[in-house]
Amino acid sequence: MKALPLALLALLALRVPAQEPEKSFENQTEDNVSKQEALNESQRLSVKDTFSSQEEQAKKEKNEERGRHLYKTSIKILKHSKRKKEKNEAYQLLTKAADLGNLKAMEKLAAALLFGYHVPQNITAAVALYETLAEKGSHKGQTVLGFMSSYGIGVEYNQAKALLYYTFGSLGGNLISQMILGYRYWLGINVPRNCEAALINYKKVAKFIADKLGKHDDMPVEKMRLMERSENMSYNNVFLDWDVQQYYKFLAKRGDTQIQVYLGQLHLVGRKGVEKDHSKAFYYFLKAAKAGNANGMAFLGKMFLEGSVAVIQSNATAFKYFTMAAEKGNAVGIWGLGLLYFQGRGVPLNYTVAFKYFEEAAEKGLADAQLQLGIMYHSGTGVKKDYKLAFKYFYVASQNGQPIAVYYLGQMYAAGTGVFRSCQNAVELYRSVCELGSWSEKFLTAYFAYQAGETDSSLVQYAFLAEMGYEVAQSNSAYILESEKVKILREDHKYPLAFLLWKRAAAQGNAFARVKTGDYHFYGYGTKKNYVTAAFYYSLAADHHNAQAMFNLAYMFEHGLGIPKDIYLARMWYAVAAKTSPDASIPVFLATLKLEVTVFLREMKFFKIITQWKLSELDNILGPHWDLLVVAVIVILLLLLISNRY
Repeated sequence: MKALPLALLALLALRVPAQEPEKSFENQTEDNVSKQEALNESQRLSVKDTFSSQEEQAKKEKNEERGRHLYKTSIKILKHSKRKKEKNEAYQLLTKAADLGNLKAMEKLAAALLFGYHVPQNITAAVALYETLAEKGSHKGQTVLGFMSSYGIGVEYNQAKALLYYTFGSLGGNLISQMILGYRYWLGINVPRNCEAALINYKKVAKFIADKLGKHDDMPVEKMRLMERSENMSYNNVFLDWDVQQYYKFLAKRGDTQIQVYLGQLHLVGRKGVEKDHSKAFYYFLKAAKAGNANGMAFLGKMFLEGSVAVIQSNATAFKYFTMAAEKGNAVGIWGLGLLYFQGRGVPLNYTVAFKYFEEAAEKGLADAQLQLGIMYHSGTGVKKDYKLAFKYFYVASQNGQPIAVYYLGQMYAAGTGVFRSCQNAVELYRSVCELGSWSEKFLTAYFAYQAGETDSSLVQYAFLAEMGYEVAQSNSAYILESEKVKILREDHKYPLAFLLWKRAAAQGNAFARVKTGDYHFYGYGTKKNYVTAAFYYSLAADHHNAQAMFNLAYMFEHGLGIPKDIYLARMWYAVAAKTSPDASIPVFLATLKLEVTVFLREMKFFKIITQWKLSELDNILGPHWDLLVVAVIVILLLLLISNRY
């Protein structure tokens, strides 16, 4: 018999396990007992872990429920209370809810700490909360971190990181991120300029705003320019002063129906510094209606049609007041009847009757009626579809201040419906609708914070709006940055940031911002000194009849700074500046006097003989502004001459 090969033996060794020696009965019993004990211990630990996990889950659910309750309670207090003490209590509840992990409470508290709403501003605490929110996937947290990175507020200045945060926020459905990205793509800010990408972002936001405006009437928020604010006044004509409000209330009490309707409108939407209060609005409208005022009747009809905390929605009552107003020829009343028939609310649905009412009100110049006619022609509801007529009515309504008509125009330009497609026009129209969003309320809180001396709080709010593309906010932010009161930014970061904001405002056509941008280039503030670019911005501002820009251009032509030296053009711009603004008369007189004296001295033959150094050498001896010294001496001599004559 032959011996098996080694390879085969190895294979058999792998496949056939070696037999263990048989255990005795006692050993087997011990092993079985040990295994049973181990199994029992494992089961006991498993039950304990399960119980512990259930306990933790129950505790977590209880905390979540408590956090939701605290959040809802705090929001209710903030919505209905006006006292500072109650608002402080509300934010204490918010803090507790945030500690329990409620995301909405964390978002609300973080915003309060960042913008300084009812609590002391605390950028560090806000950053910590927003970072936690961003990690948990909060699109609000991502958006605000993008804003802070864009300005270097509380975090490192990093535009790339800001863009990344905005992108994540936009993907999460955040409207503010989408609006910021739309603005950046429109102007090419840190991204390639792309009108179509801007259109996609603005369209999403505009649709949301238009849907919201379609349900509730609103008035645009007042946008106060800080640089135009009079220093010796505590209010502006944008807001009603307390004394004026009291006077209007006195007139309303005396029976002035126009004032009653006006106060009712202000209370209905809460504008011009007047609190939003539907009960007071209803009171004033009812008072005017009882006195026979058609506008009062019409607005009562609108309140009953929409319903609010002050009145219960009632189609029948709305029909009653609209009819009363329409019988007096009131356009709003006629439009209201048309709307009831158009929607079949309290009356049979009848597009023909609705069209008739809308047409009558539109002829009286009512924008809402013009909008409804546009909608009917655009959709072919009750009439033959006609995009040209739809465009006509939308355009007329938009010129009369109807924001939904602006949205429809944007739609038509975006799709090329009834007009040649224009991405640029669509973006501009959508953008104007987007700026009516509820976030624009920050213009009021920012302005009041500025008046109260809370500069940092005001700056952060204006800067947030500036990031969204509001030109007024860009100008206001830059104006605040130029002051010495800002503490939340490094000194070496203020001028570059102010320059950036002035430049963005200038790109949107603001003449004052163009002058400021020119100044920054002229003096080298926040950027390199560049006379050519300064002259360019001054020219742009001069085209908008800005006297300061004209004066600056004249000076640059006089001295040949950034542009060829031209005495005749200098004289012309000085003269135009004086004609444009009376305030420029004295500076222009002195500058022209200096110019003529300098020209006269240059042309004097004996002056050339005596001063063979040339005027450049005179600059070295007397300084670069020797001409101003000459003017000062001449003015003093003139004053002495006049005084001696008297």
